[in-house]
Parts: sequence; C-alpha cells; structure tokens
Amino acid sequence: MPERHRPQRQPGTQAGLGCVTPPDTAQPRLLNPRISTTTGGTTNGGTAHDRSRFRLRAGAAVVTTLIELPSGVREAVERHVGPVSTATEVTTGCNSDLAAVLSTRAGQVFVKGVEGVSRRMRFLRNEITAGELATGLAPEVMFSEDVDEWLVVGFEYLPGRSADLSPGSPDLSRVADVVRRIGELPAPGLRPIRARWGGVDWWAELAADAPQLAAGWDVDAMSALALAAPELADGDRLVHSDLHGEQFLLGSDGDAHVIDWGFPGAGAPWVDPAYLVLRLVEAGHEPSGAETWARRELPAFAAVDDQTVTAFAAYIAGMWTHWAVTDDEPGKQHRARLARNYATWRLHR
Repeated sequence: MPERHRPQRQPGTQAGLGCVTPPDTAQPRLLNPRISTTTGGTTNGGTAHDRSRFRLRAGAAVVTTLIELPSGVREAVERHVGPVSTATEVTTGCNSDLAAVLSTRAGQVFVKGVEGVSRRMRFLRNEITAGELATGLAPEVMFSEDVDEWLVVGFEYLPGRSADLSPGSPDLSRVADVVRRIGELPAPGLRPIRARWGGVDWWAELAADAPQLAAGWDVDAMSALALAAPELADGDRLVHSDLHGEQFLLGSDGDAHVIDWGFPGAGAPWVDPAYLVLRLVEAGHEPSGAETWARRELPAFAAVDDQTVTAFAAYIAGMWTHWAVTDDEPGKQHRARLARNYATWRLHR
C-alpha cells in the first residue's frame, strides 16, 4: 500500500469510528518536548457538535493516546509517518482504542488502532479492504501493520462534512452519485450479504423474546417475507450496508467519500439504495417520496420489484427490532422504530 500522505487542504474531519461522544474539553497534554497532543471531537463524517446526540457505549473501546501506546506500537506508527509534531486525539468513536490525527512533515494522517483480536479488529481490517476495493470513495490506506497485540492503520486525511439528506437538500445529488458508483464496484473476497443475512428468523426470535413488540403483526407472514430477503440480496457488487448522512464526507472542492466501512459485503446493487431509503425517511422524506427519489436517481433501486423491497423492509424491521430488544442503546431503539414504521407503510400503502 502506498506510504504517502495527502496534505491538509482545510480544517476538517477524519475517518469515522462508529458510535460517537461529545468532544473532550481537557487541556492539551505534552507527549514530549517535541510532540504535543490535543483532544478533539472531530471525526470523518461530521464534527462532534453535529454528532453530539450519540454517546460512547461503555466498554466498547479503551481510548489510548499516542504517548500511551506501547513503545513498539508507537515506534511502528512513526516508522510509517515520520516525526510527529502534533497528535490530535479523536474522542468521538467507540470501535477503536486509538484514534488520532497526526501532523507530520508530509502533512496530516489519521491513525486508528485496535488492541486484541476482536470484532472491532475485524471491522478495522474491513476498512483496509474497503480502501483497496473502493478507491477514490473510501479513505485511502497509507499503511497498516500488526505489531504485538495491536493493529494500527493510517488513512489519508480527508476534510469535509456530513451529507444533509433532508428533502430538497442540494447534497442529495452528490449522495446519489456516490451510491451509484459504489454499486458498480466488484467485491471480490467479501462475505456475501446472502450469508450474513441467512440463518436467523428474526420475526420468530422477536415473537419469542419480546411478544409485546410482535403483537399486531402477522409473524408468519413477516417471517416468510424476511426469509426471502437473503437470496434476493445475493450478488457480487460492493455493499457498504450502513449508509446514512454521517457516512458521507463532502469536501468543499466537490470531492465526496464514504467512511465507516466496518461492515462491507458482496451483494445486489439495490441493497445500499434500500438502506438509504430508510435514512431518507429518517431525514424527513415521506416514504413514497424517498422511494420515488431513489427510483429516479438510483438505477439499481429502480430495477427491483416491490416484493423485493418489501422483503428487505420486513427483514430489517425484524433484525433491528430484535437488536433493540437485546441492547437498549437509544440509537438502536430509534432505528427499530424507523424500520417498523417503514415496513408498516410498505405493507399497507
């Protein structure tokens, strides 16, 4: 992988981390007489102020500063980036133990690290893969190295802001262009969406674990619809599988990138557009308006029939609702309601 850095073009944000928390207000600390560190709440996908409605989930990660890294890990980072003058800690994520923007002679680079073999380490490896498969759309990987129990990865520094998905937003055309480009890319070596979605009857699980949430639904009918979704989603195109406004990074120079590639897969090109429809509804679109926009702007969505979209809606409603049953994190509760409301509209429109 190329070990070069894109110079900073303007103040901005850097690679996404999943869950977020408000910025730390602590004073900067000196790493040594030549390297200083500051705390910051910006991350690829929006400023901490923009994203302050989210919170760090306890136990998700142990936040580590550059100076607190084991010496072998810190030296490995510095071998790749050179002398570091300033390290700005990113305090808005929950999937990395280290997240910092490093100022070097060559410019700025965003570094993420995870300690110990875990799902979070797998997510970070997925971001490396995405950097290779989605060139020009995902943040470019400058370096990656396994050292001791750590995986550390350096990404290009990409200033920008999140996308506004609300009705009439001028950002929607740029979002559509990016989503079309993702759906055109092959996904060699990635786990199929069919396999990821298969094997669980989410509606049956929901009826067993939270019958109050399944009340009023025809569980057998919803199961039948949802169980058809994995095969319908099968394909060989790149799927991000978690697109929403904060995953788009829009630069002032017209560049547009997508971040947080922790869950990529290989699937049908309509899958990401379908996820985006949900997020358009979340942003204030009527479901009919969201689907009309997607069919007009995204050929992959226009090509699928209503039964496929309804199967997707049933699957996501069951899965997200069951996740919310097992985890009371506010974001999951919100997404579960969003998905159930959309599924209700699809069934009764």
